[in-house]
Amino acid sequence: MVGFGLFPDTQARAIHLSFAVFLVFLLFAGRSGAHRRPVSGWVYLILSLGCAWLAVVVATGQAPRPAPSLPVLLVMLATLVLITISTMLPPRHDRIPWVDWLLGAAAGLSALYLYLFYAELSARPGRPVFMDLVATGVGMLTLLEAARRSLGPALAIIAVVFLVYTFGGPYMPDMIAHRGASFSRAASQYWLSSEGVFGIALGVSTSFVFLFVLFGALLDRAGAGNYFIQVAFSLMGHLRGGPAKAAVVASGMTGIVSGSSIANTVTTGTFTIPLMKRVGFRPEKAGAVEVASSVNGQLMPPVMGAAAFLMVEYVGITYLEVIRHALLPAVISYIALLYIVHLEAIKADMKGLPPAVETPLFRKLFVFATVLVGLIVLSALIYYGIGWTRTVFGPAATVIVGIAMLGAYLGLLWNAARYPELKMDDTSKPILRLPAPGPTINSGLHFLLPIAVLIWALVVERLSPALSAFWAVTFLIFVALTQRPLLALFRRRHDYASAAWQGILDLLDGLSQGARNMVAIGVATAAAGIIVGTVSMTGVGLVLTQLVEVISGGNLMLMLILVAALSLILGLGLPTTANYIIVASLMAPVVVELGSQAGLLVPLIAVHLFVFYFGIMADVTPPVGLASFAAAAIARSEPIRTGLHAFYYSLRTVTLPFLFIFNTQLLLIGVDSAWDLILTFVSATIAMLVFAAATQGYFVTRTRWYEVAAMLLVAFTLFRPGFWMDMIEPEFEEVPAAEATIEELPEGAPLRFRVEGMDSDGRDVSRVVMLPLGAEGEGFERLQESGLMVMRLGDQVQISNVSYGSPADRQALSSGQRITRVLQPADRPDRRWFFLPALALLGLIWWWQRRRLRR
Repeated sequence: MVGFGLFPDTQARAIHLSFAVFLVFLLFAGRSGAHRRPVSGWVYLILSLGCAWLAVVVATGQAPRPAPSLPVLLVMLATLVLITISTMLPPRHDRIPWVDWLLGAAAGLSALYLYLFYAELSARPGRPVFMDLVATGVGMLTLLEAARRSLGPALAIIAVVFLVYTFGGPYMPDMIAHRGASFSRAASQYWLSSEGVFGIALGVSTSFVFLFVLFGALLDRAGAGNYFIQVAFSLMGHLRGGPAKAAVVASGMTGIVSGSSIANTVTTGTFTIPLMKRVGFRPEKAGAVEVASSVNGQLMPPVMGAAAFLMVEYVGITYLEVIRHALLPAVISYIALLYIVHLEAIKADMKGLPPAVETPLFRKLFVFATVLVGLIVLSALIYYGIGWTRTVFGPAATVIVGIAMLGAYLGLLWNAARYPELKMDDTSKPILRLPAPGPTINSGLHFLLPIAVLIWALVVERLSPALSAFWAVTFLIFVALTQRPLLALFRRRHDYASAAWQGILDLLDGLSQGARNMVAIGVATAAAGIIVGTVSMTGVGLVLTQLVEVISGGNLMLMLILVAALSLILGLGLPTTANYIIVASLMAPVVVELGSQAGLLVPLIAVHLFVFYFGIMADVTPPVGLASFAAAAIARSEPIRTGLHAFYYSLRTVTLPFLFIFNTQLLLIGVDSAWDLILTFVSATIAMLVFAAATQGYFVTRTRWYEVAAMLLVAFTLFRPGFWMDMIEPEFEEVPAAEATIEELPEGAPLRFRVEGMDSDGRDVSRVVMLPLGAEGEGFERLQESGLMVMRLGDQVQISNVSYGSPADRQALSSGQRITRVLQPADRPDRRWFFLPALALLGLIWWWQRRRLRR
């Protein structure tokens, strides 16, 4: 309100990274206790000797151009020696070694350099002085070591490879060679500007991600994590494979606020994996179910991890739109996983756990319908009721809503006090009976209020993600501090002081856990900035994209497979965020460009979600699936086998990105009515269930190979009916640009046309462009409103000018290019008529298997 504590974006990033790297050196030892031989220590010793040799070469005046000056080299040598000592020392659990205190202070001050000397650096851009170079050298070395300690060696090694490429450009093979960069030029790019380490990725971590991570940590520490798990078990534990289904639901609810597949695995898996083993699941399958459901938690809006917030910056859309596009695939994937667990339970002839209270089926259905209708009515009352108060009371509506929220909080706490407090289940004891659904649900309904605040701020108020998370965290701090004393008051227990003290401890633990969870993300986004800075400074991105184009031969499907493989390979040790930054910055524009050349208009959000999905899948796939390793440790199973089973269960998640590239309705793009939404959701859900049954080899009974082939055909048809219709008649017909009329197109409708000519890089291109039109009117006027000015040249239309920052400019159109053809929708039957033969074939398979089962 008064501007206190607000910093410019770049300075805020410096403060954020300073805390992150300082905490890494305090939290993570330089040498792991699991390794008797400190391999990293010997590596750093060799690097120290190399740096000393380079210092001697510089002192004799024989150093190559990119080498830093001798004083800078000596400071970097001293830093390497300290890191070597730290990695050689055996780990201590009773105290932090002095060398780690020194390294943490050096790392923190180097990261804080941009904040301390922001004005001076702004006055001399691109002309670093001696202290600038010292801060860069120490900062880069300590950042790489912090990445190694907190994330493992993979990201640090990849960053070093890109640094070697930066300085060794003239010595590279001709295809990837460049003129190289001096140490001063690299310092300006990587450390002293917002183009490298302190770039967009770290900015998103600073502005958005920390608040959401803190929100999840506080919510879990307040008791919401245990509440979600217990509710899932009370509702679903009595079904076949009930604990596994409860694990799926609990991971989905935890994933709503977590945004980390590994955190989901260890949070819910500690409880669910032993229970799955106790009801008949083999250890590797119990771990695999938990991994598959936890990984899907990172796909579940509204909190989808740091990469989702990066999409806001990279794609140029709001976070609410990211949520809207990602919602349907995530929900479908969860439904399919529940079905896979059900099939596994049937194959193993598992039974559900005994419920706390036997309830007739009719009453269950009645209660479910009542709760569902009640939630819908309540949501409508809240939405329209608060909108009405804002209209009537104006600015005072905020105070009124706040009072209503406080009243709801007190009422739900009073209701919770009437039921016993939830306790964590002891997994070492046998399960005699599930918790009763009624008392379990009622004991923690107040935990939904912070989530409601977050969703309300995002969806209704349309606040920024950072501000939405701020208000949700603020409300959650209030809940953490007051819930225990108020429960003690309502339960007429007079231990108010101890309850209040426990609330303070919960808050401090949540803040501490939030900081711990944030450290790795902050370091990962900063280290990934080295790669992004290298790409922008050397032009290697264009080289790599051309290489992928050559390998794929211009085939979009082959390129998608290569991009997926690249995401999985990079993910063998990279966190999802770093993986997404690298692949999205390198490959997303190429996929869009190649699709347009092939006549397929791939929305940018679809490509970014494609990369995001496969970045998350890297947490599953062996040999370094971190989520699989975590689940295997809990299940006491073999990690590689657990990872293979988890990947097998996650095949539905692997196929979804390929499907929504070619059928963007799955991302709710082009869904214009409630009927379209219902049909899209129902058909996609049935298709995913059929695909799951085919891959699991079980439908009504065990499937035969030809039934599997038929079911895969059904699933493909339901997912992409346009594939068959396009064989009969193309979706669009091309007409010469000079003959096309666009006056009849409705406002906001896209105009599709083929453009030819030279692009900004001097290459001849021929591609299809989709340009949103303005209000209805004359054709040339509508194009001009979209930023495009054209002139007729015979039967062609040439672009004469493109307005900067306009929709036409964002489509990379440039003057001199020719519009040769306009694509107009063809008059053909609805492609969804192919649903009928697909469903008929599915019914035939069902009838055939039912008949075989009865024999």
